[in-house]
Amino acid sequence: MSARKLLRTVSIAACAVVPMLALTACGGDDEGGGGGDSTERELTLAHSYTENQPQHRCGAQVIADEVANADVGLTVTVHANSTLGGDADRISSVVSGDIDMDIQGASALGAVYEPVAVLDAAYAFDDADHLARFFDDDASDEVLDGFKEATGVGTLGAWSAGMRQFTANEPIRNPDDLDGLRMRFPASPQFLMNAKALGANATEVAYEELFLALQQGTVDGQENPIVNIEAISLDEVQDYISMSSHQANSNLVIIGKVWDELSDEQQDALQAAVDKAVEQVPGCVEEDEQKTLDAWAESGSLEVVDDVDVDAFRTQADTYLRENFNDEQLAVYEAIRGTAG
Repeated sequence: MSARKLLRTVSIAACAVVPMLALTACGGDDEGGGGGDSTERELTLAHSYTENQPQHRCGAQVIADEVANADVGLTVTVHANSTLGGDADRISSVVSGDIDMDIQGASALGAVYEPVAVLDAAYAFDDADHLARFFDDDASDEVLDGFKEATGVGTLGAWSAGMRQFTANEPIRNPDDLDGLRMRFPASPQFLMNAKALGANATEVAYEELFLALQQGTVDGQENPIVNIEAISLDEVQDYISMSSHQANSNLVIIGKVWDELSDEQQDALQAAVDKAVEQVPGCVEEDEQKTLDAWAESGSLEVVDDVDVDAFRTQADTYLRENFNDEQLAVYEAIRGTAG
């Protein structure tokens, strides 16, 4: 069963054959998977991206639009740009029920369920297609079911928002080129483990402070997907982008306990909307990446280094992760690698 399955558990009820009794006993169309009803509902969907990024345009906004078009008494209101809090705050709010839905990276979710962060391990996924294949496969069930059991939060779908690449003021072609460079990594255990696996000297800097940190020389380089690099204009403070493609930037669409309050019809519509977004985001990311790379090439603002020794990075990372993951983390990692092409 794929990760894009409905979260509800289908129950079988015995209903009387008399029409009026059937309506009374079974509740007609009003009975949801968790006892919800079909009254008008508004769900909050939060994320940290700008409204110009594909995660919003082709992801969150598509979900909202598709749900609206379904006309099932359900509205999804999107809150972009971390207006409802940073990643750590928002996942806590989804668990508590203060936020209904969120788009989160796996590492942030690792704060409440450690094994799920392995989805963000260096070179766990070969590319965006591999990530999609994993979430469509039964291999993803164990980690997602474990996440749901531990937190009460379900996963409606997942996509890759692009592969993460290195930028610096000098080319990075192999692990040795990271020696002596202060490289910014997000302050999460999996990202910091990735830094060690790749041979980088990690410095923790908030994403919102990254431009200034690079401009002032607090850090020498960083790593992010192209859509994020472009969003905060890092080409203005970096000279090279080295195409290491060392991590698939995961986004999981999660939903809290409100899922069980929705009717079957509303659940179906919401799941279908997320499925549509999951299909569209990777293509939008690819288009945005190519436009950005073309713009950088034309302006000369950021030189593309495309002869990175990816095999050297991948081999080093794989060895380190296998030696340092605990048993539960290693099981997730091996499940991912088992779906590689």
